[in-house]
This record gives sequence, structure tokens and C-alpha cells, in this order.
Amino acid sequence: MKFELEDVTVYFPYDHIYPEQYAYMLELKRSLDAKGHALLEMPTGTGKTIALLSLITSYSLSKPSNPVKLIYCTRTVHEMEKTLAELKLLYKYQIECLGKSASMLAIGLSSRKNLCVNEKVLSAENRDSVDAGCRKLTASWVREVAAENRKVETCSFYENYDRDTASLGSGVYTLQDLRLLGKEKGWCPYFLARHMVKFANVVVYSYQYLLDPKVAGIISKEMEKECVVVFDEAHNIDNVCIEALSVSVRRQTLEGATRNLSKISQEIDRLKETDADRLRSEYNRLVDGLAQRGNLPATDNWLANPILPDDILKEAVPGNIRRAEHFLSVLRRLVQYLKGRLETENVVKEGPVTFVGSINAQVGIDQKMLQFCYDRLFSLMLTLMITDTEEFLHIQTICNFATLVGTYTRGFSIIIEPFDERMPHIPDPVLQLCCHDASLAIKPVFERFQSVVITSGTLSPIDLYPRLLNFNPVVSRSFTMSLTRDCICPMVLSRGSDQLPVSTKFDLRSDPGVERNYGRLLLEMVSVVPDGVVCFFVSYSYMDGIVNSWNELGILKEVMQHKLVFIETQDVVETTLALDNYRRACDCGRGAVFFSVARGKVAEGIDFDRHYGRLVIMFGVPFQYSLSRILLARLEYLRETFQIKEGDFLTFDALRQAAQCVGRVIRSKADYGMMIFADKRYTRHDKRSKLPGWILTQLREAHLNLSTDMAVHIAKDFLRKMAQPYDKTCGGGKKTLLSQEDLEKMGSGNTDMLF
Repeated sequence: MKFELEDVTVYFPYDHIYPEQYAYMLELKRSLDAKGHALLEMPTGTGKTIALLSLITSYSLSKPSNPVKLIYCTRTVHEMEKTLAELKLLYKYQIECLGKSASMLAIGLSSRKNLCVNEKVLSAENRDSVDAGCRKLTASWVREVAAENRKVETCSFYENYDRDTASLGSGVYTLQDLRLLGKEKGWCPYFLARHMVKFANVVVYSYQYLLDPKVAGIISKEMEKECVVVFDEAHNIDNVCIEALSVSVRRQTLEGATRNLSKISQEIDRLKETDADRLRSEYNRLVDGLAQRGNLPATDNWLANPILPDDILKEAVPGNIRRAEHFLSVLRRLVQYLKGRLETENVVKEGPVTFVGSINAQVGIDQKMLQFCYDRLFSLMLTLMITDTEEFLHIQTICNFATLVGTYTRGFSIIIEPFDERMPHIPDPVLQLCCHDASLAIKPVFERFQSVVITSGTLSPIDLYPRLLNFNPVVSRSFTMSLTRDCICPMVLSRGSDQLPVSTKFDLRSDPGVERNYGRLLLEMVSVVPDGVVCFFVSYSYMDGIVNSWNELGILKEVMQHKLVFIETQDVVETTLALDNYRRACDCGRGAVFFSVARGKVAEGIDFDRHYGRLVIMFGVPFQYSLSRILLARLEYLRETFQIKEGDFLTFDALRQAAQCVGRVIRSKADYGMMIFADKRYTRHDKRSKLPGWILTQLREAHLNLSTDMAVHIAKDFLRKMAQPYDKTCGGGKKTLLSQEDLEKMGSGNTDMLF
């Protein structure tokens, strides 16, 4: 359908639109008009992605003299492909309506691992190995040698790709499309995508390409200010920001760094004998600052990925680390210092200023030298023509640590722990540079781009995000879901059939009565709920313990008489195989139970729509491990800097994880499913009120304090109702699908039908 939204003609590729989609577009447009940032919570399964894509691309079409470019950030490759599939459908409709004037270039960009078509490079076991394998074949100096010596191997796909002639026509290109095109034309899909990002109207890629300074310096540096940036499924964006600026150093890291330094030293000696001019020219260049690197070939600019801001990079590199030998001496002293700091029997917590002062006092390395370590290392690796970066990951980690600790004076802590207190009998010293301030990583994005949209189905309580990320949204809105029937049935279960309370609270979680009641709840539910049942636990250790207890009690054996049981592990391959078999069991009618963990892979990116998930049980409240020193340091920082109380943040974080888990079960309005919050603490208003509005509106008073037998009765009644035919277009006299005619009435000022 095509309709007017204020002064923009919106092209929407479906015959009907949900009221919440229309309202979402309206708020989104207002934020674009204001050239400001937006915070929008949209219920799961209500077409958030297509609404967002339709509005922004239509907005751009309405301003041909000043079109906006969309940068759409996703967390996973799976979400990226789903977004591009929606965009293909939208682009096809726009072409039908507008013809060639709807011209659009949309492209997905991912790592070499996901785009490479060179079979030899792809045979490597992990992403770092694939990256290193690619660079060994495509680095400019390798290709120069290969031009004279045919025995030196290069990549035919990169050799056939010419950035001056290779280009993409209008269209939407998924990762699969790029791979197929690369094989057909003999071009490298990865470098083609990297090159075309500058010309695309829509770019879809990972959060890291904007938030991690090491990656953003390569990929996103040339993006224009007029871009609209969207962070989709952004409920955990504060954690992503913190991880991007945090570094852990262990003994293995320091031992590996020592080996790396020896190897680099050998390479410097070799270069002195063969091409001393390269070292001299690098020295001269460093006098002018690291920013004056010249135009590197595309294959080499991975070595030019500064963490530091441009204004600092333009400064001259400190004289005592310009010469390669002096720089290596500094790194050796730093590694030796860190080794000494790991030799401790007590937990140590310091601020960056104190830590840097200690380094300067003991080994003579000042803050300025530390600040330039990361970029100085990569300049040296470029001079030495090192391609196997995987081999040098340890020294890169040390230099990353040094640059961060030398750059930031607030928002960080250095925490040294001799062992993990959950396993005190295993010595495993670790030095952690912990970022506590999520706003540090995302601040450049807010400052650089005119509109940044943070959106997800679980942003409640929405007022905490502006404080955590330190920004002022021009639009902040949470939408409810219009339903033709009550297809969501949330319940709070506070006790078992024996009336004993159930909870994962620390003093109750190991109680045999709680474990037995949780087991009986699962057993009762699998006996009445068809198809798939998904269970989420608060941690891997708790899941292991309770499943073992159920096995000893014979509960697991009884459950398996009704359905097959599959378990998520911390191994990605095992979990993927378990998920595949779970789906097969649901497809064949056997039904299955999937045990998973809050904050795990399954909780974040996997959908259990339709018969794959008719019930999800959240066993407990997924609070973070509250004795973690990193968490305690962050809580202290949030309290002192943003006046966010410890309890408020912990509850906020736990409830957004719980909402994300239970939201896996309902992925469209035609779907239906039940959600059981199995913990007595959910009966408290201060906990429950943190859940998203679209869940709370369906949570009836009668479903707030249930026992197992009451929950089973409600489940039977709900499933019986869902088995009845229903009218998909209208429910309860309220419009839940808007037609072209409805939108025309609303355009004339009649908005009564909207919510």
C-alpha cells in the first residue's frame, strides 16, 4: 500500500498495516525531521523492521535533493539476512510504484569468514585464521613479489577484482547474493562490499563496525554525517559498548606477547640488512603523526585502524617509541611489568590514573607512550610487511590495553584477581581493564550522525537508557500491541502444588523442594502443551545442577516419555546441532523441550515461532552474578556518575533479560504462546513493572500468584481457546489491521481507530 504520512509518501509492501506500525513510523519521522535521536520500544512480532525500512527509505525518496543514507546495525548475521530479505520485498514494491526513480543500492557487509569464496582460505577453522589467510594472499607486498615470481601464491578473486571498474547495479544484495556474484564474475565479494559501502543507500552490518574503535576506523570512517543509524534489537547495547572497550590479560597472553616480540625483533634485524630505508621512512612519517599515513591499498588498511581520535593521531609520536628497537624495548618492559602485577595473592582494584602512574614510576613508560602503543604497533607491522596477524594477537591485546589505559582517565577500573572466586582452588590470575561507562563507546556515534535510532522489543524501563548512554532523545516511546485475540498468555507462578514457594533466590535455589517443584511444573506442562516447550535458566551452572537433580529424582525420565529433551551448551556447534534436532522433533509431531540459559546464544537470536514454541518457562529471575568484582565496580560507577541505584540497575538488567527470553515464543500476531515467570519475586510490583508494556497489558490479575496446578488449568483453557477459528482482521471492535481506506481517514484527522 501507499499512503501519506504528514509530508512523506510511504511505500509499504503489504495490503494492511498494524496501528502500532503506523504510530511507530510517525514517531520515527518526527525524530528524522528534528535531526535528533530516538528511543523506540516496539512489541515483538509486530513488523518493526519493515516499518522502519519503509519509513526511512520513503523519507529519503521524498527528499531527492538531500537523501539520507541508512546504516542498519544488527547483532547477528542471521538478523542481517532477515533485514535484507525484508528490504528486497520493499524495493520490489517501490520499483512497481515508481519505476527507475526508486533506484536503491542496499548491501550487507560482514567478515571475510562470511563473504570469502576462496576455498583454500575458507578452510581455516576460525575468523582470525580466515583473516590471516586472506592477507597472506592479498597484501600489496605479496602481490608485488608474485608479479616477479609466479611461484608466490595470490588470490585469483582479488586479482580479478578491480575497484575502479567493479561495481554493483541497483538492487538489494544479501551476503549470499554477493558470494554468488563473486563466483560468477571472479571478484572478491568482501572487498567489493567494502568498496560499495561508500555508494550504497542502505548498509546493513554488525554493531561492532560502529562501536568498536578498532573496526570503525576501517569500515565506517567515511560515512557521512547525514546518515541515519539504526541499532536494532538494542536492549543490550550498553553491554556491547562496554565489551568494545574492555580488555582481559592472562598469563597466556603475556607469554604469547613475549614470543611475538622476539619474532618482531628478528624481522627488524632482517629488514635492517635488506631494506633499512623502510625503517628510516617510517621514522620520518611518525614525526608528522600517525594520521599522515598516505593512501594505503585496500588490502593493507587493516593496519591503519586507529583507536585514537584524529586530533591525537596528528600529533608527533613520542620520540622514545619512534625507532622500532626503542618501541620493542618499551613493550618488553610493559609486558614484564604486567607479569609482575599478575603475581599477586590478593584482589587489586585501581583507577587508570593510579595504574599509569605506577607503570611510569616502575618501568619508565609515561601516559603518552602508552596512548600510542596500538597504532605504533600496526605501523611497525605494516613496515615489516607482516601478514599473519593471527600469530600476533597476543601483542595486539597488550597494545590495545596500553592505549585504552593511557587514553581514558575516567569510566574504567583495573581489577586484578588471582583466581575466579567461584573456583578458588584453580589459580587463574587475570588483569582486567573494565569499562563501566557505555556512553564512551557510543558517544562518537551520537556526535557524528544526525539521527541515531535505538529500538527493540524489550527496552523497558525505557527511561534508563538515556542515562546509561548519556544522550537526550528527541523521541522516546514505548508501543503496545493491538491483538485480534489474546494470543499471549503470561503467568506468574510463585509456588508448587504443595504450596511451597519457588525461587532462584540464593537461599532457596538449592532447596530440594524448589528443585522438585520446578521439575513437577515442567512435567505437568509437557503433558498438556503440544509441540515445543522452551525453558530458560538463570545460568549454566544452575541449569547443570537442577537437570542433574531432576535426573536423580526420575523427573527427567518422565518428561522424556512425553517429549525429547535438548540442551544448550557453551559450544556453538553442539548448540546448533541441538537446535536443529529440536526443530525436527517439533516438525514430525513428536514435540520437544529445549533447555537454555538467559544471556546465552539461544536467548538472544533464535526465534521459537509457531509450533517450535507454544510455551516458554523462565525458571527464576536472571540477575547477574552479584559478587562479581567487575559488576560491583560498574554499579559503584553508575551510582556515583549517573545516580543510578544498584538495585534499580540489577532489576532493570534482570527483567530485560527475562523479557527477551519469553519474547522468543511469540513472533507474529498469528502466532500464540504462553509465558510462565516461575519465581515468587515476580509477584512484587517493583519487579513486574519493569517488564515491557506489551507483556503487562496481557498479564491479568488472576494470573499473578499461581501454583502449578492452577497454571496447568489456565494452560489447558488457553490452548482450547487458541484452537478455535478467529477473525484475523478485527477483534473486540478495535481495528488491528488498517487498510488504505482507513489510513486515508486518519490522514484527514480521524485517528480514533489508532489504539
